[in-house]
Amino acid sequence: MSKTKSKGGQSTPATVALTKAGAGFTLHPYDHDPNAQAYGEEAADALGVPQMRIFKTLVAEIESGLAVAVVPVAGKLDLKALASALGGKRAAMADAAKVERVTGYVVGGISPLGQRKALPTVVDSSALDFPTIFFSAGRRGLQIEAAPADLVRLTRAVTAAIGKGAA
Repeated sequence: MSKTKSKGGQSTPATVALTKAGAGFTLHPYDHDPNAQAYGEEAADALGVPQMRIFKTLVAEIESGLAVAVVPVAGKLDLKALASALGGKRAAMADAAKVERVTGYVVGGISPLGQRKALPTVVDSSALDFPTIFFSAGRRGLQIEAAPADLVRLTRAVTAAIGKGAA
């Protein structure tokens, strides 16, 4: 995968972060349906990519504050596993308005990269099974394809089995 610079209207804080870090990535735009509720599944269908390779970015509250979880869209987030991976005991999904304020992204377009405030991040260990994974570029209808190791490095993430129910 070659280094890709964002052009005309495709630049987001996430793509800027990847470009600045010199990480290789590919942008995958698609037509977003404003009525879609399952953004990750919509991206998988639109791009023809298995749901196990498309990762959603979720934000939860743990005892120490907000934390980011990156899990396959094919499954759900195990909140207890997320808390444990960050040294906590429990976690709950964060309020959407608070998440948008803190990350600078809208729900359905939250990228793990380029957030307003760097939050502790956990990437599901299944990401490491693929040479590249897809995740939000910071807006609905735009996915980044990048090496999972680059995502882990740039977010200073830990990896752990935090996804559940994936087929």
